[in-house]
Amino acid sequence: MIPTQHPQTSYIHPSAEIGQNVTIEPFVVIHEDVIIGDNTWIGSHVVIYSGTRIGQNCKIYPGAVIGANPQDLKYQGEYTTTEIGNNTTIRECVTINKGTSANGKTVVGSNVLLMAYVHIAHDCIIGNNVILANAVNFAGHIEVGDFAVVGGMCAAHQFTHIGQHVMISGGSLIRKDVPPFVRAGREPIRFEGINTVGLKRRTVSTETIKQLQEIYKILYMSGLNVSQAVNLLSEWPQTPELISITDFINQSKRGIMKSYYGPSY
Repeated sequence: MIPTQHPQTSYIHPSAEIGQNVTIEPFVVIHEDVIIGDNTWIGSHVVIYSGTRIGQNCKIYPGAVIGANPQDLKYQGEYTTTEIGNNTTIRECVTINKGTSANGKTVVGSNVLLMAYVHIAHDCIIGNNVILANAVNFAGHIEVGDFAVVGGMCAAHQFTHIGQHVMISGGSLIRKDVPPFVRAGREPIRFEGINTVGLKRRTVSTETIKQLQEIYKILYMSGLNVSQAVNLLSEWPQTPELISITDFINQSKRGIMKSYYGPSY
């Protein structure tokens, strides 16, 4: 038996796999080839398209559209998926598009909060414990690290990367990559310091926070360009945090954001 409270007003394709104790409110549409984990709640007027995989204990609020075709003219109907982790909350009118052949899937991790009107385009990879505030808009192929927080009405250019433990102020336009552990804001987006409050809330030690501050002084406040700063940091003790930062910079294709405190390259 399909575990829905309103079978007479919702449409659920016979091939959809619905877990135990799933609540489906009136006027929900669930297409074929959808998997929904146990104890998930789906509010009224949600549409879930084929190829969507939703984990356990999720909450999806009214008006959300999950797994629709990409808004990408190169998409030719190839089979792709949308994957949502466990314990994730998707608020009103969020839209998440499935992947294209470039990546094959769009992924939203576990313990994520997507506030109302967030848009996540094709092939994005959103990590765990991420918060995207109201009306954040992500173009395709964006990657976001774990524990990042992006303020309301931010917009990110396609292929940009946002590092772990980042805090980005509301209304920012993200055209460059934002390296891990920092605060960012202004227009154009700039480095504004270490995300000290967020790191302390996640029990990162005071010593580690001080090390991060020294690393970013070299990157953003030493007068060196990025390559010179990374070369200098290669001589430092290679802590996990430093390796995470330098790997992020070395893998950046769009380049990292500049500093509010002065030119870095």
